[in-house]
Amino acid sequence: MNKEYLKTIYCLFKKELMSYFNSPIAYIFIGVFLVVGNWLFFKSFFLIGQVSMRGYFDLLPWIFLFLSPAITMRLWSEEKKSGTIEFLLTLPVTDWQVVWAKFLGALSFLFISLLLTFTIPISMATLGNIDWGPVVGSYLGSLFLGGSYLALGLFISSLTKNQIIAFILALVGSFAAFMLSAEFVLMGAPNFLAPILKFLGLGSHFYNIAKGVIDSKDIIYYCSFIFIFLWLNVKVIETRGWK
Repeated sequence: MNKEYLKTIYCLFKKELMSYFNSPIAYIFIGVFLVVGNWLFFKSFFLIGQVSMRGYFDLLPWIFLFLSPAITMRLWSEEKKSGTIEFLLTLPVTDWQVVWAKFLGALSFLFISLLLTFTIPISMATLGNIDWGPVVGSYLGSLFLGGSYLALGLFISSLTKNQIIAFILALVGSFAAFMLSAEFVLMGAPNFLAPILKFLGLGSHFYNIAKGVIDSKDIIYYCSFIFIFLWLNVKVIETRGWK
């Protein structure tokens, strides 16, 4: 990649990221995310009496199931409905540049939302000793998990003009990808299929990283998952003949 290629991605990325904060929707999303997550976590935190964020990171994948599709549902659907997609894709940019910019813009928005929750472990550290290894691992795992949801949601958004349909399909798709490695699914699957489902499920890799042990196979899995759906997104753009 040359400098001009990356510069174009950066310019498009900046436009995408700023588009979130140019409307009140971004602040509503972040506000709801913080309020719901904090309330659900602290509702039981003082009853348990342990300085641990495990409960919060057990909740986060489920909160992301709703937040991520809400972020991605408009990225292609709105452009197609308003007709601006024709203008965007006739600019001197490649399909990959546009897709990377949209994905990185969405991921940065999610990262900012996640970064604002870091006040929780800082507050907890004042109450007692906190094991920072699993906390940092869980944040990293959350970012990879969120990125996977976003890549899937971005792909689904490219398939329809309707934002509600894009939201629902992304929600269902992300839920299915996460639950592939759930215990009840593995118990009901044939013996030869269980290890495959466990590897393919987003959840098993998230919980591996959340333990504080960063394994390259989990990182490679998430990067591959994200790349596959971004690649599919590019293929949808190419086959629709928008250029």
